[in-house]
Amino acid sequence: MNNKHLSMIENSWQRCREAGLVHHSQPIIEVETGQAFHHTLEEHAGLLTTTQQKVLPFYDSLLANSNCLITLANTQGQVLNSWGEQRFFSQRQPDVFQNGVHWQESLIGTNAIGTALETGSIVQVFHDEHFLTSNRFMTGSAAPLFDAERKLAGVLSISSDAYMPTSHTLGMVKLMSQAIENQLIVSRFQANHYLLWFNTSPENIDSQWSSILVFNEHGVIVSANRRAEVVLGQELALQRIEQVFDVKLDQLLSHPPFNPTALTTHSRFNFYALITPPSTAKGRQIDYRQSTAKPANPNSKAPLDLERLNMGDERLAKAINQASRILNSDIPILIHGETGVGKEVFVNALHLSSQRKHAPMIAVNCAAIPAELVESELFGYEKGAFTGASNKGYIGLIRKADKGTLFLDELGDMPLNVQARLLRVLQERKVTPLGSTTSYPVDFKLVSATNRNLKQDVERGTFRQDLYYRVTGLNLSLPALRDRTDKEALVSYLLTKYALGEQAPKMSLDVLAMFNTHPWPGNIRQMVSVIQIAIAMAGDETIQIEHLPDDFLHDLEQHQPTLTKTSSHSITLVSQQSAKSVGGLSPSVPDEDWLDVYEQSGRNVSATAKVLNISRNTLYKRLREQGLR
Repeated sequence: MNNKHLSMIENSWQRCREAGLVHHSQPIIEVETGQAFHHTLEEHAGLLTTTQQKVLPFYDSLLANSNCLITLANTQGQVLNSWGEQRFFSQRQPDVFQNGVHWQESLIGTNAIGTALETGSIVQVFHDEHFLTSNRFMTGSAAPLFDAERKLAGVLSISSDAYMPTSHTLGMVKLMSQAIENQLIVSRFQANHYLLWFNTSPENIDSQWSSILVFNEHGVIVSANRRAEVVLGQELALQRIEQVFDVKLDQLLSHPPFNPTALTTHSRFNFYALITPPSTAKGRQIDYRQSTAKPANPNSKAPLDLERLNMGDERLAKAINQASRILNSDIPILIHGETGVGKEVFVNALHLSSQRKHAPMIAVNCAAIPAELVESELFGYEKGAFTGASNKGYIGLIRKADKGTLFLDELGDMPLNVQARLLRVLQERKVTPLGSTTSYPVDFKLVSATNRNLKQDVERGTFRQDLYYRVTGLNLSLPALRDRTDKEALVSYLLTKYALGEQAPKMSLDVLAMFNTHPWPGNIRQMVSVIQIAIAMAGDETIQIEHLPDDFLHDLEQHQPTLTKTSSHSITLVSQQSAKSVGGLSPSVPDEDWLDVYEQSGRNVSATAKVLNISRNTLYKRLREQGLR
């Protein structure tokens, strides 16, 4: 724990004492209700809508197993709304977690929301760092939120009562607060201004870590997010675009919207940028995430094709080799693999390696589309074909894939009536939209994927046998991440892909050993999430164990072997029984002396765990066993 953090906590405790609080004080509940709170919510409607509708849905996977409570508060520390783990409402201190309660330090003591407001910076408050002992059942991380004019708009907090390292919540707060601020800028300026998104590679232009500049028709910068000023190292307000980038305004505006282009600053930093014009010019709202175009710059980092996807694992290499041989034939491909192994990435690489690469690749998740909408989404419909149908009709995803690749993911979840229509399309190579008597010819490469046993589904009668034989030309199996032998190469690629700056972040050998031996129940999707959070946590530092999220460490603790790192990248497995101690104490501290270390450290859990070389989670368990927690 660094001195800056300790100083922040000490200063907060001093403010609490000056407010008349003592450690055993009960939280002072000041809550706004009724019409007054209704007016407060109306005043912050934009912030609430942005958070709930435009940001939170993108973090479902990060929060699924995290036991976290997300809280949005205004600039007075008043809770506007909360989402997530409901145990916080029903246990411990339910009154404190009501909407409308003020979380100022003078009322609640040292806490993530109140301390973030006092310091104006991102903070993390561990269990024992809360001034009031009644709050020490939780940890919290919070970030102040700034609006498009760079004024304080509120605070986002993530709290957890899990006795685990809390890097996960801090990483999520950083990611989500940046995403909220970006969306506030977009909402404020997209109607009448140009937005320029830029990052170090074309693949991550649309990430929450992208830099954003807002400029008017004269090229004058009127707003920028914090990331842009950090990356460019200068104040940007009222500068002209031409003063920042080595490009003329007319050249920049002549570039097609949603098409990434390479830009160079006057200090010779290189970026990839995406321009979105004012939405009023198009008569529609702009969604920058819709961009799928790749940069024309031949020196840009190319997306993964089959050759680059091969990073050294034999099983994956076999699948790549087999797919390559029938790449340009009409033979369908069925891919088997656990959820998260990268089936869509594999299919995209297959498409980019084929003769169809200049046509669209259309990916359809059959499990994600509501059953009543699958037919209309896949096959399209004529105007007025059913209640609620668009009066313009819809071409359908299958026809969109004409001359390209159609990827049907989670094929086993397709309803039986839709399976019958799909079979007809595959037999006749024609599509008839709903409500129409006209058939349209289609030509596409069919690739399907499933994590189910389709043969068993055929026996159960939930999947058509005739369709099964239509989609199973070449069967490929993608290995689970835990079984892959190319993890280090994959980690290296992902560190480069999600790097926040010019250089890919470094990873310690301890962390690399953990990545090599982790069970990875969420496969590559989980690894991507862990690496994104670790990069956000580490900043410019080498990624260490403390930068890893809680669920990653929890999965590792549940994994049977105890890990000890050797001098190389390899690791040695030692059974739990033969390890030096179950708690993993440092050899210099005998097991029986751990309580002495705890007392000598002033009963500071973080400091004690560091001296003993064990996790905070392990130390908490020992303290509870001794009745000290």
